[in-house]
Amino acid sequence: QVQLVESGGGFVQAGGSLRLSCAASGRTLSNYAMGWFRQYPGKEREFVATISWTGSATHYRDSVKGRFTISRDNAKNQMYLQMNNLKPGDTAIYYCAAAETFGDHFVVTEALYDYWGQGTQVTVSS
Repeated sequence: QVQLVESGGGFVQAGGSLRLSCAASGRTLSNYAMGWFRQYPGKEREFVATISWTGSATHYRDSVKGRFTISRDNAKNQMYLQMNNLKPGDTAIYYCAAAETFGDHFVVTEALYDYWGQGTQVTVSS
C-alpha cells in the first residue's frame, strides 16, 4: 500500500505561483509513475501532468504547458508540481496519484493509477 498526502495548496492572485507537494509513505516510489490531476466542482477529474520513475519523461495537458513543472525526488519519496502564472481557470482540487509500472514511462490514463491522495484546494483569483 502507498499512502499519498498533498500539501501546498492555497489562495493566490492571477499571475502568482504555488508549489504543490505529494509525500508518499508505505513503499518507495521508485517503481511508480506519478501524476497530478485536478477536479472542478461538478466535473470529472482531469489529467494535469505525469512523470516517469526516474523523472526522465514528463507530459502535460496543453493548457498548463510552459506554466507548470512536474518533478520528483525518489530519495525523499516526494513529488512536486510547480505552478507559475496561475489563472482563475486553474482553480480546482488537485490530486496526486501513483501508478505501478514495469518500465520507465509516464502514465496519462486516470484508470491506470493505483493510489490517490485526498486532494488540496488551489484557488486563483482574478
